[in-house]
Amino acid sequence: MKNTFKIMDYDKVMALPRPTHKQPRKPGMFWRTLIRILSVFSLSGTKFTYTKERMELVGKKEPCLILMNHSCFLDMPIAYRILFPRAINIVCTTDAFVGMGGLMSWLMYTIGCIPTQKFVTDVSLIKDMTYCLKEKKSSILMYPEASYSFDGRATQLPRKMGVLLKKLDVPVLMIETFGAFNRNPLYNQLQVRKGVPVSAKVRCLYTREEVQNLSVKELSDGLDEAFGFDQWRYQQETGLEIHDGFRADGLNRILYRCPHCNTEGQMLGKGTTLSCGSCGKTYELTPQGFLQAADGDSAFTHVPDWNAWQRQQLRQEILDGKYLLDVDVDIVMMVDHKCLYHVGEGRLVHDLTGFHLTGCDGRLEYHQKPQGSYSLYADYYWYEIGDMIGIGTNEIRYHCFPKGCDVVAKTRMATEEMYQLYKSRQLKMPEETTV
Repeated sequence: MKNTFKIMDYDKVMALPRPTHKQPRKPGMFWRTLIRILSVFSLSGTKFTYTKERMELVGKKEPCLILMNHSCFLDMPIAYRILFPRAINIVCTTDAFVGMGGLMSWLMYTIGCIPTQKFVTDVSLIKDMTYCLKEKKSSILMYPEASYSFDGRATQLPRKMGVLLKKLDVPVLMIETFGAFNRNPLYNQLQVRKGVPVSAKVRCLYTREEVQNLSVKELSDGLDEAFGFDQWRYQQETGLEIHDGFRADGLNRILYRCPHCNTEGQMLGKGTTLSCGSCGKTYELTPQGFLQAADGDSAFTHVPDWNAWQRQQLRQEILDGKYLLDVDVDIVMMVDHKCLYHVGEGRLVHDLTGFHLTGCDGRLEYHQKPQGSYSLYADYYWYEIGDMIGIGTNEIRYHCFPKGCDVVAKTRMATEEMYQLYKSRQLKMPEETTV
Protein backbone atom coordinates (compact mmCIF):
# COMPACT_ATOMS: atom_id res chain seq x y z
CA MET A 1 0.00 0.00 0.00
CA LYS A 2 3.00 2.30 0.33
CA ASN A 3 2.99 2.86 -3.44
CA THR A 4 -0.06 5.03 -2.76
CA PHE A 5 2.29 7.73 -1.42
CA LYS A 6 4.22 10.32 -3.44
CA ILE A 7 6.65 13.02 -2.27
CA MET A 8 5.59 16.41 -3.67
CA ASP A 9 6.07 20.08 -2.85
CA TYR A 10 3.24 21.67 -0.88
CA ASP A 11 2.52 24.39 -3.46
CA LYS A 12 2.29 21.84 -6.26
CA VAL A 13 -0.14 19.75 -4.23
CA MET A 14 -2.31 22.78 -3.57
CA ALA A 15 -2.39 23.51 -7.31
CA LEU A 16 -3.70 20.04 -8.23
CA PRO A 17 -7.29 19.85 -9.54
CA ARG A 18 -9.86 18.51 -7.10
CA PRO A 19 -12.02 15.50 -8.01
CA THR A 20 -15.60 16.21 -9.03
CA HIS A 21 -18.56 14.61 -7.30
CA LYS A 22 -19.85 11.39 -8.86
CA GLN A 23 -23.18 9.76 -8.23
CA PRO A 24 -22.85 6.34 -6.62
CA ARG A 25 -23.43 3.23 -8.69
CA LYS A 26 -25.54 0.24 -7.85
CA PRO A 27 -23.15 -2.75 -7.88
CA GLY A 28 -23.97 -5.35 -10.52
CA MET A 29 -24.44 -9.04 -9.76
CA PHE A 30 -20.97 -9.86 -11.14
CA TRP A 31 -19.25 -7.64 -8.58
CA ARG A 32 -21.53 -8.73 -5.75
CA THR A 33 -20.77 -12.38 -6.52
CA LEU A 34 -17.04 -11.73 -6.79
CA ILE A 35 -16.91 -9.98 -3.40
CA ARG A 36 -19.02 -12.74 -1.89
CA ILE A 37 -16.51 -15.34 -3.15
CA LEU A 38 -13.57 -13.31 -1.85
CA SER A 39 -15.26 -13.02 1.53
CA VAL A 40 -15.08 -16.81 1.87
CA PHE A 41 -11.28 -16.61 1.72
CA SER A 42 -11.16 -13.61 4.09
CA LEU A 43 -13.23 -15.49 6.68
CA SER A 44 -11.31 -18.72 6.27
CA GLY A 45 -10.20 -20.04 9.66
CA THR A 46 -12.62 -17.87 11.64
CA LYS A 47 -15.32 -20.58 11.96
CA PHE A 48 -17.77 -17.84 11.04
CA THR A 49 -21.45 -18.23 11.93
CA TYR A 50 -24.33 -15.79 12.27
CA THR A 51 -27.86 -15.60 13.60
CA LYS A 52 -30.96 -13.62 12.54
CA GLU A 53 -33.60 -11.72 14.50
CA ARG A 54 -36.80 -10.16 13.11
CA MET A 55 -35.46 -10.40 9.57
CA GLU A 56 -38.83 -11.75 8.38
CA LEU A 57 -40.11 -8.18 8.78
CA VAL A 58 -37.96 -6.95 5.89
CA GLY A 59 -38.30 -7.87 2.23
CA LYS A 60 -35.28 -9.59 0.69
CA LYS A 61 -35.02 -6.88 -1.98
CA GLU A 62 -36.38 -4.02 0.10
CA PRO A 63 -33.88 -1.12 0.34
CA CYS A 64 -32.63 -0.78 3.91
CA LEU A 65 -30.12 1.17 5.96
CA ILE A 66 -27.71 -1.37 7.43
CA LEU A 67 -25.66 -0.27 10.45
CA MET A 68 -22.64 -2.26 11.58
CA ASN A 69 -20.11 -1.96 14.39
CA HIS A 70 -16.56 -1.33 13.17
CA SER A 71 -14.00 -3.81 14.52
CA CYS A 72 -11.40 -4.71 11.88
CA PHE A 73 -10.82 -5.44 8.19
CA LEU A 74 -13.17 -8.45 8.43
CA ASP A 75 -16.22 -6.21 8.69
CA MET A 76 -16.92 -5.95 4.95
CA PRO A 77 -16.44 -9.70 4.25
CA ILE A 78 -18.82 -10.42 7.14
CA ALA A 79 -21.41 -8.03 5.72
CA TYR A 80 -21.25 -9.64 2.27
CA ARG A 81 -21.40 -13.11 3.77
CA ILE A 82 -24.65 -12.18 5.52
CA LEU A 83 -26.32 -9.85 3.01
CA PHE A 84 -25.59 -11.51 -0.36
CA PRO A 85 -27.23 -11.27 -2.90
CA ARG A 86 -28.79 -8.01 -1.66
CA ALA A 87 -27.45 -5.00 -3.59
CA ILE A 88 -25.62 -2.70 -1.18
CA ASN A 89 -23.78 0.58 -1.43
CA ILE A 90 -21.13 1.07 1.24
CA VAL A 91 -20.34 4.39 2.91
CA CYS A 92 -16.57 4.50 3.34
CA THR A 93 -13.75 6.93 3.91
CA THR A 94 -12.40 8.80 0.89
CA ASP A 95 -8.82 7.63 1.40
CA ALA A 96 -9.98 4.11 0.47
CA PHE A 97 -10.48 5.49 -3.06
CA VAL A 98 -6.86 6.62 -3.36
CA GLY A 99 -4.24 4.72 -5.31
CA MET A 100 -3.03 3.26 -8.60
CA GLY A 101 -3.31 6.61 -10.36
CA GLY A 102 -7.07 6.73 -10.06
CA LEU A 103 -7.79 3.06 -10.86
CA MET A 104 -8.69 2.39 -7.23
CA SER A 105 -11.31 5.15 -7.40
CA TRP A 106 -12.92 3.49 -10.43
CA LEU A 107 -12.98 0.12 -8.69
CA MET A 108 -14.47 1.50 -5.47
CA TYR A 109 -17.25 3.31 -7.35
CA THR A 110 -17.93 0.20 -9.42
CA ILE A 111 -18.47 -2.04 -6.41
CA GLY A 112 -20.87 0.51 -4.94
CA CYS A 113 -18.79 2.49 -2.44
CA ILE A 114 -19.80 6.04 -1.49
CA PRO A 115 -16.86 8.25 -0.45
CA THR A 116 -17.05 10.63 2.49
CA GLN A 117 -14.68 12.29 4.93
CA LYS A 118 -14.72 11.10 8.52
CA PHE A 119 -16.09 13.51 11.13
CA VAL A 120 -16.68 16.29 8.59
CA THR A 121 -20.12 17.63 7.66
CA ASP A 122 -20.92 16.24 4.20
CA VAL A 123 -24.26 17.34 2.76
CA SER A 124 -23.66 15.40 -0.46
CA LEU A 125 -23.50 12.14 1.50
CA ILE A 126 -27.17 12.39 2.50
CA LYS A 127 -28.09 13.09 -1.12
CA ASP A 128 -26.05 10.10 -2.30
CA MET A 129 -27.63 7.79 0.26
CA THR A 130 -31.12 8.97 -0.67
CA TYR A 131 -30.34 8.48 -4.36
CA CYS A 132 -29.23 4.87 -3.78
CA LEU A 133 -32.25 4.00 -1.62
CA LYS A 134 -34.98 5.75 -3.59
CA GLU A 135 -33.73 5.77 -7.19
CA LYS A 136 -31.47 2.73 -7.43
CA LYS A 137 -33.40 0.61 -4.90
CA SER A 138 -30.13 -0.40 -3.31
CA SER A 139 -29.46 -0.80 0.41
CA ILE A 140 -26.86 1.24 2.30
CA LEU A 141 -24.20 -0.26 4.57
CA MET A 142 -22.85 2.26 7.03
CA TYR A 143 -20.45 2.16 9.99
CA PRO A 144 -21.85 5.00 12.14
CA GLU A 145 -18.79 4.89 14.40
CA ALA A 146 -16.76 5.87 11.29
CA SER A 147 -13.53 4.48 12.82
CA TYR A 148 -12.40 1.14 14.15
CA SER A 149 -12.95 0.65 17.87
CA PHE A 150 -9.88 1.53 19.95
CA ASP A 151 -10.81 -0.25 23.17
CA GLY A 152 -13.44 -2.79 22.13
CA ARG A 153 -16.40 -0.51 22.80
CA ALA A 154 -18.32 1.76 20.46
CA THR A 155 -16.63 4.97 19.42
CA GLN A 156 -18.58 8.22 19.53
CA LEU A 157 -21.79 8.10 17.45
CA PRO A 158 -23.13 11.14 15.56
CA ARG A 159 -25.81 12.89 17.62
CA LYS A 160 -28.13 13.35 14.63
CA MET A 161 -28.49 9.69 13.66
CA GLY A 162 -32.17 9.71 14.66
CA VAL A 163 -32.77 12.62 12.28
CA LEU A 164 -31.01 10.70 9.50
CA LEU A 165 -33.20 7.62 10.04
CA LYS A 166 -36.32 9.78 9.78
CA LYS A 167 -35.08 11.42 6.58
CA LEU A 168 -34.17 8.16 4.85
CA ASP A 169 -37.49 6.53 5.84
CA VAL A 170 -36.45 2.90 5.30
CA PRO A 171 -36.08 -0.16 7.55
CA VAL A 172 -32.92 -0.20 9.67
CA LEU A 173 -30.88 -3.38 10.08
CA MET A 174 -28.07 -3.91 12.57
CA ILE A 175 -25.09 -6.25 12.17
CA GLU A 176 -23.16 -6.81 15.38
CA THR A 177 -19.95 -8.82 15.27
CA PHE A 178 -18.45 -10.92 18.04
CA GLY A 179 -14.80 -11.94 18.18
CA ALA A 180 -13.68 -9.78 15.24
CA PHE A 181 -12.12 -7.18 17.55
CA ASN A 182 -10.60 -9.89 19.75
CA ARG A 183 -9.12 -11.58 16.69
CA ASN A 184 -7.53 -8.44 15.25
CA PRO A 185 -7.63 -5.42 17.60
CA LEU A 186 -6.39 -2.18 16.07
CA TYR A 187 -3.83 -1.52 18.81
CA ASN A 188 -2.07 -4.84 18.12
CA GLN A 189 -0.40 -3.63 14.88
CA LEU A 190 -2.26 -5.91 12.43
CA GLN A 191 -1.20 -9.12 14.19
CA VAL A 192 -3.98 -11.69 13.69
CA ARG A 193 -4.89 -14.11 16.47
CA LYS A 194 -5.73 -17.07 14.30
CA GLY A 195 -7.48 -19.23 16.89
CA VAL A 196 -10.24 -16.74 17.65
CA PRO A 197 -13.68 -17.61 16.19
CA VAL A 198 -15.87 -14.87 14.72
CA SER A 199 -19.66 -14.65 14.68
CA ALA A 200 -22.35 -12.06 14.04
CA LYS A 201 -25.99 -11.25 14.65
CA VAL A 202 -28.13 -9.49 12.05
CA ARG A 203 -31.47 -8.11 13.12
CA CYS A 204 -34.14 -5.71 12.05
CA LEU A 205 -33.58 -2.87 14.47
CA TYR A 206 -36.48 -0.78 13.15
CA THR A 207 -39.13 -1.50 10.55
CA ARG A 208 -40.14 1.39 8.30
CA GLU A 209 -43.31 1.84 10.36
CA GLU A 210 -41.26 1.99 13.57
CA VAL A 211 -38.99 4.61 12.04
CA GLN A 212 -42.05 6.68 11.16
CA ASN A 213 -43.75 6.28 14.55
CA LEU A 214 -40.85 6.63 16.98
CA SER A 215 -39.45 10.04 17.94
CA VAL A 216 -35.95 11.16 16.98
CA LYS A 217 -34.85 10.74 20.59
CA GLU A 218 -36.30 7.23 20.80
CA LEU A 219 -34.50 6.25 17.60
CA SER A 220 -31.22 7.71 18.83
CA ASP A 221 -31.58 6.06 22.26
CA GLY A 222 -32.20 2.72 20.53
CA LEU A 223 -29.02 3.15 18.52
CA ASP A 224 -27.02 3.96 21.64
CA GLU A 225 -28.32 0.77 23.22
CA ALA A 226 -27.55 -1.28 20.09
CA PHE A 227 -23.98 0.03 20.10
CA GLY A 228 -23.48 -0.58 23.80
CA PHE A 229 -21.21 -3.56 23.25
CA ASP A 230 -17.98 -4.43 25.07
CA GLN A 231 -15.77 -6.92 23.24
CA TRP A 232 -13.51 -7.51 26.25
CA ARG A 233 -16.58 -8.38 28.31
CA TYR A 234 -17.71 -10.68 25.51
CA GLN A 235 -14.38 -12.50 25.69
CA GLN A 236 -14.58 -12.88 29.46
CA GLU A 237 -18.21 -13.99 29.60
CA THR A 238 -17.86 -16.56 26.80
CA GLY A 239 -14.64 -18.04 28.20
CA LEU A 240 -12.68 -17.22 25.04
CA GLU A 241 -8.97 -17.69 25.78
CA ILE A 242 -6.26 -16.05 23.66
CA HIS A 243 -2.84 -17.54 24.30
CA ASP A 244 -0.84 -15.71 21.62
CA GLY A 245 2.40 -14.37 23.06
CA PHE A 246 1.86 -10.94 21.47
CA ARG A 247 -1.61 -10.18 22.83
CA ALA A 248 -0.42 -7.11 24.79
CA ASP A 249 1.77 -5.68 22.02
CA GLY A 250 0.83 -2.02 21.57
CA LEU A 251 -1.66 -1.98 24.47
CA ASN A 252 0.00 1.27 25.56
CA ARG A 253 -1.67 2.86 22.53
CA ILE A 254 -4.93 2.59 24.48
CA LEU A 255 -3.68 2.66 28.08
CA TYR A 256 -1.20 5.55 27.99
CA ARG A 257 -1.53 6.76 31.59
CA CYS A 258 -0.36 4.87 34.68
CA PRO A 259 -3.04 4.79 37.41
CA HIS A 260 -0.39 4.24 40.08
CA CYS A 261 2.06 7.10 39.47
CA ASN A 262 -0.18 9.12 37.09
CA THR A 263 2.61 9.40 34.51
CA GLU A 264 1.72 9.59 30.81
CA GLY A 265 3.68 8.27 27.85
CA GLN A 266 5.76 5.77 29.82
CA MET A 267 3.55 2.71 29.37
CA LEU A 268 4.83 -0.17 27.24
CA GLY A 269 2.76 -3.09 25.97
CA LYS A 270 4.98 -5.95 24.90
CA GLY A 271 4.36 -9.68 24.69
CA THR A 272 1.75 -10.44 27.33
CA THR A 273 2.52 -7.55 29.73
CA LEU A 274 1.86 -3.84 30.11
CA SER A 275 4.37 -1.98 32.26
CA CYS A 276 5.12 1.57 33.38
CA GLY A 277 8.63 2.84 32.71
CA SER A 278 8.28 5.43 35.45
CA CYS A 279 7.20 3.45 38.51
CA GLY A 280 7.82 -0.08 37.24
CA LYS A 281 4.27 -1.30 37.81
CA THR A 282 3.58 -4.34 35.61
CA TYR A 283 0.34 -5.96 34.49
CA GLU A 284 -0.32 -9.18 32.61
CA LEU A 285 -3.05 -9.29 29.98
CA THR A 286 -4.36 -12.75 30.81
CA PRO A 287 -5.58 -15.23 28.18
CA GLN A 288 -9.13 -14.52 29.41
CA GLY A 289 -8.79 -10.78 28.68
CA PHE A 290 -8.31 -9.50 32.22
CA LEU A 291 -5.57 -7.20 33.51
CA GLN A 292 -3.68 -8.63 36.47
CA ALA A 293 -0.96 -6.75 38.36
CA ALA A 294 2.21 -8.76 39.03
CA ASP A 295 2.17 -7.71 42.70
CA GLY A 296 -1.54 -8.49 43.10
CA ASP A 297 -2.58 -4.84 43.55
CA SER A 298 -4.59 -4.13 40.37
CA ALA A 299 -6.02 -0.64 39.94
CA PHE A 300 -8.07 -1.98 37.02
CA THR A 301 -8.78 -5.47 35.74
CA HIS A 302 -10.82 -4.40 32.69
CA VAL A 303 -9.24 -2.50 29.78
CA PRO A 304 -12.32 -0.29 29.08
CA ASP A 305 -12.49 0.67 32.79
CA TRP A 306 -8.87 1.87 32.70
CA ASN A 307 -9.63 3.80 29.51
CA ALA A 308 -12.76 5.35 31.06
CA TRP A 309 -10.62 6.54 34.00
CA GLN A 310 -8.18 8.12 31.55
CA ARG A 311 -11.09 9.95 29.90
CA GLN A 312 -12.24 11.31 33.28
CA GLN A 313 -8.72 12.55 34.06
CA LEU A 314 -8.51 14.13 30.61
CA ARG A 315 -11.87 15.84 30.98
CA GLN A 316 -10.73 17.46 34.22
CA GLU A 317 -7.45 18.44 32.56
CA ILE A 318 -9.46 20.25 29.87
CA LEU A 319 -11.74 21.94 32.41
CA ASP A 320 -8.66 23.11 34.32
CA GLY A 321 -7.25 24.61 31.10
CA LYS A 322 -4.15 22.42 31.26
CA TYR A 323 -4.64 20.22 28.20
CA LEU A 324 -2.02 20.67 25.47
CA LEU A 325 -0.65 18.59 22.61
CA ASP A 326 2.43 20.06 20.94
CA VAL A 327 4.26 17.61 18.72
CA ASP A 328 6.40 17.42 15.59
CA VAL A 329 4.70 15.55 12.75
CA ASP A 330 5.22 14.26 9.24
CA ILE A 331 2.45 15.60 7.00
CA VAL A 332 0.67 13.68 4.25
CA MET A 333 -2.04 15.48 2.27
CA MET A 334 -5.01 14.09 0.36
CA VAL A 335 -6.55 16.33 -2.31
CA ASP A 336 -7.50 13.82 -5.02
CA HIS A 337 -7.94 10.09 -5.62
CA LYS A 338 -4.62 9.49 -7.41
CA CYS A 339 -2.33 9.22 -4.42
CA LEU A 340 -1.43 10.63 -1.01
CA TYR A 341 1.18 13.39 -1.02
CA HIS A 342 3.98 13.61 1.52
CA VAL A 343 4.70 17.34 1.73
CA GLY A 344 7.21 17.37 4.57
CA GLU A 345 7.36 18.05 8.30
CA GLY A 346 5.42 20.34 10.57
CA ARG A 347 4.10 21.02 14.02
CA LEU A 348 0.68 20.05 15.37
CA VAL A 349 -0.76 21.88 18.37
CA HIS A 350 -4.05 20.89 20.00
CA ASP A 351 -5.38 22.98 22.86
CA LEU A 352 -8.63 24.62 23.98
CA THR A 353 -8.73 26.65 20.76
CA GLY A 354 -8.67 23.47 18.63
CA PHE A 355 -6.07 22.20 16.18
CA HIS A 356 -3.31 24.36 14.70
CA LEU A 357 -1.09 22.77 12.05
CA THR A 358 1.93 24.55 10.59
CA GLY A 359 4.65 23.33 8.26
CA CYS A 360 6.30 23.38 4.84
CA ASP A 361 8.53 26.37 5.67
CA GLY A 362 5.61 28.46 6.85
CA ARG A 363 3.47 27.96 3.75
CA LEU A 364 1.05 25.57 5.44
CA GLU A 365 -1.16 26.87 8.22
CA TYR A 366 -4.47 25.30 9.17
CA HIS A 367 -6.82 25.92 12.11
CA GLN A 368 -9.73 23.71 13.18
CA LYS A 369 -12.01 24.82 16.01
CA PRO A 370 -13.07 22.31 18.69
CA GLN A 371 -16.76 22.82 17.87
CA GLY A 372 -16.11 21.73 14.28
CA SER A 373 -16.23 17.97 14.85
CA TYR A 374 -17.64 15.62 17.50
CA SER A 375 -14.70 13.21 17.09
CA LEU A 376 -11.38 12.76 15.32
CA TYR A 377 -10.11 10.61 12.47
CA ALA A 378 -7.26 8.86 14.25
CA ASP A 379 -5.75 5.51 13.48
CA TYR A 380 -2.97 3.14 14.49
CA TYR A 381 -0.36 1.96 11.97
CA TRP A 382 -2.26 3.75 9.17
CA TYR A 383 -1.31 2.43 5.72
CA GLU A 384 1.38 0.46 7.54
CA ILE A 385 3.26 3.74 8.10
CA GLY A 386 2.48 4.82 11.66
CA ASP A 387 -0.07 6.21 14.09
CA MET A 388 -2.01 9.05 12.49
CA ILE A 389 -4.17 12.06 13.35
CA GLY A 390 -6.34 13.30 10.50
CA ILE A 391 -7.80 16.82 10.28
CA GLY A 392 -9.01 19.06 7.48
CA THR A 393 -11.98 19.84 5.27
CA ASN A 394 -13.96 18.01 2.61
CA GLU A 395 -11.48 19.21 -0.03
CA ILE A 396 -8.14 18.95 1.77
CA ARG A 397 -7.15 16.42 4.41
CA TYR A 398 -3.98 16.57 6.50
CA HIS A 399 -2.76 13.23 7.82
CA CYS A 400 -0.29 13.94 10.62
CA PHE A 401 2.12 11.30 11.92
CA PRO A 402 3.35 12.26 15.43
CA LYS A 403 7.04 11.62 16.05
CA GLY A 404 8.19 9.57 18.99
CA CYS A 405 5.09 9.53 21.17
CA ASP A 406 1.76 7.71 21.70
CA VAL A 407 -0.78 10.53 21.56
CA VAL A 408 -3.44 9.28 19.13
CA ALA A 409 -5.89 7.84 21.68
CA LYS A 410 -5.63 10.83 24.02
CA THR A 411 -6.04 13.31 21.15
CA ARG A 412 -9.19 11.62 19.91
CA MET A 413 -10.70 11.56 23.40
CA ALA A 414 -9.71 15.19 23.93
CA THR A 415 -11.47 16.14 20.68
CA GLU A 416 -14.64 14.38 21.82
CA GLU A 417 -14.57 15.84 25.32
CA MET A 418 -13.92 19.40 24.15
CA TYR A 419 -16.74 19.18 21.62
CA GLN A 420 -19.18 18.07 24.31
CA LEU A 421 -17.97 20.66 26.82
CA TYR A 422 -18.28 23.51 24.34
CA LYS A 423 -21.69 22.36 23.10
CA SER A 424 -22.97 22.13 26.67
CA ARG A 425 -21.42 25.56 27.42
CA GLN A 426 -19.30 24.16 30.24
CA LEU A 427 -16.34 25.68 28.38
CA LYS A 428 -16.04 29.06 26.75
CA MET A 429 -13.72 29.66 23.82
CA PRO A 430 -10.49 31.27 25.08
CA GLU A 431 -8.65 33.84 23.06
CA GLU A 432 -6.35 32.11 20.59
CA THR A 433 -2.79 32.12 21.78
CA THR A 434 0.15 32.78 19.50
CA VAL A 435 1.69 29.48 18.45
